[in-house]
Amino acid sequence: MFLGVKKSLTGRRWVGPSSEIERQALNLNQQTDLPSPLCNVLARFGITADSAHGFLNPTLRDLMSDPKELKDCTKAAEILVQAARAEQRIAIFADYDVDGGTSAALLFDFLSHFSITPTLYVPDRIDEGYGPNPGAMSQLAANHELIICVDCGTLSHDALAAAAAADVVVLDHHLGSETLPPALAVVNPNRQDETGDLAHLCAAAVVFMVLVEASRIMRQDGQNAPDLLGSLDLVALATVADVAPLVGVNRAFVRQGLKIMQQRQRIGLNALSDIAGLDTAPSAYHLGYVLGPRINAGGRIGKADLGARLLCSQNIHEASAMAEKLEELNTERRSVETTVRLEALEQAEKRGLDAPLAWAAGEGWHPGVVGIVASRLKEKTNRPSVVIGFDGDEGKGSGRSVAGVDLGVCIQKLVRDGYIVKGGGHKMAAGLSLSREQLEPAMQKLGQLLAAQVSVDLGPSDLRIDCALMPGAASLEMIEYLNQAGPFGSAASAPRFAFPDCTIAFVKQVGDSHLKVTLSDGFGKKLDAICFGAFESDIGPALSNNQGGKMHIVGRLEVNTWGGRSQPQLRIEDASPA
Repeated sequence: MFLGVKKSLTGRRWVGPSSEIERQALNLNQQTDLPSPLCNVLARFGITADSAHGFLNPTLRDLMSDPKELKDCTKAAEILVQAARAEQRIAIFADYDVDGGTSAALLFDFLSHFSITPTLYVPDRIDEGYGPNPGAMSQLAANHELIICVDCGTLSHDALAAAAAADVVVLDHHLGSETLPPALAVVNPNRQDETGDLAHLCAAAVVFMVLVEASRIMRQDGQNAPDLLGSLDLVALATVADVAPLVGVNRAFVRQGLKIMQQRQRIGLNALSDIAGLDTAPSAYHLGYVLGPRINAGGRIGKADLGARLLCSQNIHEASAMAEKLEELNTERRSVETTVRLEALEQAEKRGLDAPLAWAAGEGWHPGVVGIVASRLKEKTNRPSVVIGFDGDEGKGSGRSVAGVDLGVCIQKLVRDGYIVKGGGHKMAAGLSLSREQLEPAMQKLGQLLAAQVSVDLGPSDLRIDCALMPGAASLEMIEYLNQAGPFGSAASAPRFAFPDCTIAFVKQVGDSHLKVTLSDGFGKKLDAICFGAFESDIGPALSNNQGGKMHIVGRLEVNTWGGRSQPQLRIEDASPA
């Protein structure tokens, strides 16, 4: 236990670094002269002194595999280049989330080099569901020579068969079955016959790899190729929003993509950033929690293709109008989500939260928010979660998993054995459709499949802490050092520090549930802090009633910029009496 905290104000045990990680951190510090807090983070990531420089400076040149290593990648690139040169009519069938929208926008960017504007088709979440369907594909095939399915299509055998009148290429990352769909090329690192080395790529990253190969083919033929580096903002956005693990080349994609985004070259993202009030350099946090949800809002409860069209827009006025609409839809989405979240949590708690699976189902729950609610349920229970909305006898649901538990393969087994109508996904997220009669048997079977993967009791999650700091050590320079270990996100959690025996020098409620706090070490050094949703747990009352007293505080360091002035700030996550 770290600082002796067995049960914090949020009910968690605090766990510090192991003795092995502490030894590795000390060795890193001695060999590299990097700050000790940063060395603790690097040691947690398994970084050695020899690899520290490369890790802190990730580049595509060092980390990106040869695209030709992906099966069908060269074939797909050749088909795309030939179609563009021949000025064929090209359609892009994209999923309705951020990954699908950015994948489509990447192809729009590439094809604009040939003065080609492809047709964009995004299925309606409610009327058509996920992925290609026979009606849409047949219609597209009647009017186009080439259809490119992005972030979908790997399991759409019947739908792709309906597009026999056109050439079809699939660029996807969802788990594949034993047989491939009828397409000229299927580029997917999660095909059954792939090595799995690139299984962590999102669909936009797969599209980027194909475009890199297409550009190589063009240069080999003496033709000028588009500048693909300018499109890394899209790859970064998709990687974070799709919760892809920030390891390997994904780190380089996001690091470089954020630099591109800071240059404000993409009209649609500029409009969305402005309306969201993003007035600082974007970070991975902004991609996942500010821009991503707004782009997703169109596919969740509005017009399915709105987010993708915003990313492709070349007209400032058009982009501003779409950004405003997405902002409205996102506000509406939050309201709908809150209602479903409260009902789902209550239902799951009544069912019991000690099983391998937490799940809930309800009549009329909007299919556009069940995925978000599943994420919230997973975070609350620290176990795989599924949330299903029913419309009559038809249920559509989404699931989210925890590290080390492959939800996608379990959903595929349910489909194979007839427990659900259809479903698919990847390790951390999946979708499914089922009848009301199938609900109880399917959830029972899913729980059994998940239990077979879990070797330890999931239980309430521990709060893992990198090391202890004093308020005076939380400087802008230290935060800059720590950010070199980023970007942070899935499979690479941000540094978390404990501030022991801090005096609560100042506390003030902000809004309905937030708190502004000033921590003091008792020797003149202070650190400003913010606790969002403080009164959703015991933290709010404890801090409010303890001004002048001492507490142990845990959180993540960030830079707070206000009025042109930047200063360190702690985002409080937990607390315990000192």
